[in-house]
Amino acid sequence: MTISEQWHTFTAAPHRVMFLGGALQSIAVMLWLLVEMVTRYGVAGHPVDWPVAPGAVHSYLMIFGLFPFFIFGFLMTTYPRWMNGKEIPARHYVPAFVLLMLGIAGFYAGLLMGRIVLLVAVFAMLAGWGVALYALLRVLLDAQHQDKRHPQIIFIALSMGWCSLVAYLAWIWSGNAAWLHFAIQGGLWLFLLPVFASVAHRMIPFFTSTALPHHLVTRPHWAWWTILAASVMHGLLRLADAATWLWVSDAPLAVAALYLTYVWGLRRSLSIPMLGVLHIGFAWLGIAMLLSAVQSLVLFLSHGTMFIWGLAPLHALTIGCFATLLIGMGTRVTLGHSGLPMQADTPVKLMFAGMQLAALLRVLADMLPMQAMHWLYFAAAAAWLACFVPWVSRYLPFYWRPRADGRAG
Repeated sequence: MTISEQWHTFTAAPHRVMFLGGALQSIAVMLWLLVEMVTRYGVAGHPVDWPVAPGAVHSYLMIFGLFPFFIFGFLMTTYPRWMNGKEIPARHYVPAFVLLMLGIAGFYAGLLMGRIVLLVAVFAMLAGWGVALYALLRVLLDAQHQDKRHPQIIFIALSMGWCSLVAYLAWIWSGNAAWLHFAIQGGLWLFLLPVFASVAHRMIPFFTSTALPHHLVTRPHWAWWTILAASVMHGLLRLADAATWLWVSDAPLAVAALYLTYVWGLRRSLSIPMLGVLHIGFAWLGIAMLLSAVQSLVLFLSHGTMFIWGLAPLHALTIGCFATLLIGMGTRVTLGHSGLPMQADTPVKLMFAGMQLAALLRVLADMLPMQAMHWLYFAAAAAWLACFVPWVSRYLPFYWRPRADGRAG
């Protein structure tokens, strides 16, 4: 196969290019974090003097540098199918991919070369994100489907993610911490959680009813709207530094998420691993927000003097929910659009289980009163890599190989 033919195969579908970027990022982000932790805690070497604070780097790499690749790859594939719209052409998703890749590669270079390179890198990410948004917007406006609620909400959330990325750029330029605060909180509560919750609400009942045809699956919209409203409220309370009042938003969010976990049939889904991992990932949402509600309520009742569990609720959300859904959806799309059987063999099951271990270890690192919590940080990072390195090595070649069934795409 010539280079031209290889490139044509690689760019034949949006999930191919975007998932490749996300797959590489899933390893790169954790390798950077391991370097940071090893040097910070004195295990080896000396702390690295990054041009920006390590916490801000970690937040950027996870919120804006990892999840968007998989989100855009998934949505550029499913958006037209949800609304019976036209397929997104390569002239839209290939430039978006190239700009996003230049942006993330430039960001790593900027960590070594300084703020000017970081500014250019984040600007490239914004440009790639904007091109991807335009491609999705064309589908949204042109399609004549009667029910566009999920695509519309997701598009709004993606737009808020773009605005949050603008805030990050403003922080690097000005040094004003308020911009960084908005970037992180907006990225989490106005972008990531609404996107993952909306995709789950749209797809998990569909996958469940397909895999378990005799299982009645409902899709109550009140629970979805509750999750969306509560997520926005949580973000606004965070921006107002009102941590003692987060339980007002987090309690109803937890109730709605746990209710959906129950009515969608978590226990029954476990009989089919490819389906069960999506249910487990969504179940982490209810658990994470329940932890956050209790944390905030304790802070409220103690008049702001007792802060328990640290970042445990946040990592239950990001690793337990987001990363599990990411690897579950990513595996389904990769297999399905490569013409391969939608089955989870033993290695895939171990990857799914390992992601739960990574989430649990990172949550326990903040919840257990231990002197050497950083060893749990290392263990969680190692578990993450133990999941994603085999996943990437296994599925990465599928993105530049022709489909096994000979079909296009």
